[in-house]
Amino acid sequence: MKDMSYQRIHESREYLSELGTIRHRTLFGGYSLSVDDTVFAMVAKGELYLRACEQSAEYRAQHPAPLLTMMKRGRPVVLNYYRVDDSLWQDRDTLMKLSTWSLAAAWKEKMQRLCKPRLKDLPNLNFQLEMLLWEAGVTDVLTLKKLGAKACWVRLRTLNTHLGVNVLLALEGAIEGMHQAALPAQQRQALTTWFTEFEAEHRKHQRTT
Repeated sequence: MKDMSYQRIHESREYLSELGTIRHRTLFGGYSLSVDDTVFAMVAKGELYLRACEQSAEYRAQHPAPLLTMMKRGRPVVLNYYRVDDSLWQDRDTLMKLSTWSLAAAWKEKMQRLCKPRLKDLPNLNFQLEMLLWEAGVTDVLTLKKLGAKACWVRLRTLNTHLGVNVLLALEGAIEGMHQAALPAQQRQALTTWFTEFEAEHRKHQRTT
């Protein structure tokens, strides 16, 4: 299967050489294909998958193709990449056009991400906390700031009951753009007091239910 994937990577480079220098690297058990560090396609189990985008929607509606499914942490994850079938391989012009659209859409999204910081790029936040925030419905910096540290922390607490005051302070620091240790003493004290009262009320509620 590995040899089949390498053969498909070689064919993709040959067919799509007009896009530029195509590089590959292992990803999710398959291989990503990129031009100038912009991923526009995947190769898995000997098949090529193009990144789905708005421009290719009409073609995909007329030529339904399965999306790429990969295993991540033992769970199947469906990726936004559609399979290139035999008929599309025979139609080089259409394959080139669709690949160009995929690369352009991937590049545009990449530029938007560079202009729009992710949650993990804020002070005190890491990838794990970003993923937990996403799960809690806080998917961007604007939402984090709009809801505020307390409301976001409560959402996180429903997902992980072990979260303590440090996460609350980390969220406040992220919103303020500073390390949590640099928060003014009065602000830290106010949050700590709120946390203590929240915990007391929570324990009281548990005893009465």
